[in-house]
Amino acid sequence: MPLESSDPESRRRFLTGAGALLGTAALAGVGGRWLAGRRGVSAAREAVVLPAPASPAPAVPAGADLSLTQLAPYVTSNFGFYRIDTALVVPQVDPDTWRLRIHGRVRNPMTLSFADLLARPMVERYITLACVSNEVGGDLVGNARWLGVPIRDLLDEAEPEDGADQVVGRSVDGWTCGTPTAVLRDGRDALLAVGMNGEPLPVEHGFPVRMVVPGLYGYVSACKWVTELELTSFADFDAYWVPRGWSAQGPIKTQSRIDVPRARNRLTAGPVTVAGVAWAQHRGIRRVEVRVDDGPWREAELAPAVSVDTWVQWSWRWEATPGEHRLQVRATDATGDTQTEWRQDVVPDGATGWHEVRVKVR
Repeated sequence: MPLESSDPESRRRFLTGAGALLGTAALAGVGGRWLAGRRGVSAAREAVVLPAPASPAPAVPAGADLSLTQLAPYVTSNFGFYRIDTALVVPQVDPDTWRLRIHGRVRNPMTLSFADLLARPMVERYITLACVSNEVGGDLVGNARWLGVPIRDLLDEAEPEDGADQVVGRSVDGWTCGTPTAVLRDGRDALLAVGMNGEPLPVEHGFPVRMVVPGLYGYVSACKWVTELELTSFADFDAYWVPRGWSAQGPIKTQSRIDVPRARNRLTAGPVTVAGVAWAQHRGIRRVEVRVDDGPWREAELAPAVSVDTWVQWSWRWEATPGEHRLQVRATDATGDTQTEWRQDVVPDGATGWHEVRVKVR
């Protein structure tokens, strides 16, 4: 049919088809450029040689990992580490052109290249990260060995002005998080991380540089693909999630989880190992307790941990009897604060409540 046809339906079919073809071509072009960028950044990542840490991570103590089937390992693999972000397409950032600006309400603005960062003394630490959207008993939490530059040192050089109580981390794609300046300077191992479990950051986890801050949920601290640290105040700027109903500040709440047994497991009457993980980053876990069917709380045995900035595995021996049972767990942090039974949703500042598992014993 000729293009100049006056048939409206034919014209709509032609325009729709042409639009679909153009859209497909455009997507193919974008996809091709993204794949080319991915290949280039992957090659650049493979070429990165991480420096030896000036302050190596403490050794993982013997017995920190109970090595039980279904129990989360003490150190989470890069592949198995949870990923939560707003990036529809993973940013592909060339380390050769990457720059970090430290600016805003500072006396000495700074700009650093990736080479500048790698030339600085590196700190290596095991740190557990958790997402504020992790529900009670959820798996949006993981522990890894991070290598990076202390953010405190950079802020000391930049010299924040009085009243600059917020550091806004800004990603290459414009996403922002707001971290209390005081937390980044209080002595904890807040890092601009370049390494994860002995290798350069995976692209999906923020290569070439991301923020890692123990004790804070990721939405206020864990900026991936970070390109700016802007000193401002909470009164003057709301980071990405705050206008969407989340709290401006997000300290991690004490949490515990039962990994073993699980509801689908078939249990036999007699000795059963109940085990899981608990975390209260930058405070540490003092005690974990388990109870069966609203009975008395029984104290579990805590495995050793590297530091208060990581989670801890726990276990308890249960003499299981036939029937249906409910197992519950709660943890107490090093300040003496015990998890509340009150169930709260993840909004606005993290879930609360005791994790429970219902099992059948034959």
